[in-house]
Amino acid sequence: MRVGLFFGTFNPIHVGHLVIGQHFLNTGAIDQLWFVVSPQNPFRRKETLAPETKRLEMVELALQEHPYMFASNVEFFLPRPSYTIHTLTHLSEQYPSYAFHLLMGQDNLLHFH
Repeated sequence: MRVGLFFGTFNPIHVGHLVIGQHFLNTGAIDQLWFVVSPQNPFRRKETLAPETKRLEMVELALQEHPYMFASNVEFFLPRPSYTIHTLTHLSEQYPSYAFHLLMGQDNLLHFH
């Protein structure tokens, strides 16, 4: 299974996120897309974020009509702030037969070296 991981605070999720996700599904590069809702991105101030459960709820509502897109709360149960490497390590241990692929917006890409 090839799973795309789209990390973000999704504060809020918007149509641009869905368009990007659908594009990758349409190319056949991935079989599923998981929107990983980050409770605390290390590059954002927590006080500017809606509550994490509300953001997860918004993502779930936005994905109702998209059968290959799923909301993930995996980072809710990991140490905070959320770092991609920790989440990838955790997911790789939980799903050893899955191939994970990162999808990200330019705002997050700027923090990668």
